[in-house]
Amino acid sequence: MKFVHRFAYYLIGLILGLFFVAAIFSGKDTRCNYFPNARVLNDLRNKPFDYSEKASQILAEKWIDTVDIKNTLQYGDIDFDKSNIELKKGKLYVIEGKTTKNEEITLKVINYSDKAVLEDIIKK
Repeated sequence: MKFVHRFAYYLIGLILGLFFVAAIFSGKDTRCNYFPNARVLNDLRNKPFDYSEKASQILAEKWIDTVDIKNTLQYGDIDFDKSNIELKKGKLYVIEGKTTKNEEITLKVINYSDKAVLEDIIKK
């Protein structure tokens, strides 16, 4: 078999394979969260999110907004040395991030099996 024929068969197979891969993965919300930081933040974002009384009082002070909380849950860094502690039948996670005014903040979030609760907001 000539090289041209082998190359044509190769291209046909490649195109069919790409078509099937695209058909399988299109329409799915596929995420690749391989690192622990990304997995925990994704888990916290996908659960119903509540605010404790202390966190609600801090949000009422107007130096921080819920947009800052969402950005920290999207792009923040978890301090695993202070996190993953059993607390109130859940796990405490300490997340460091920044506000839209570029001020450093620390969020303390308790991750339960069915929801996540923001316990405290600390301004650095």
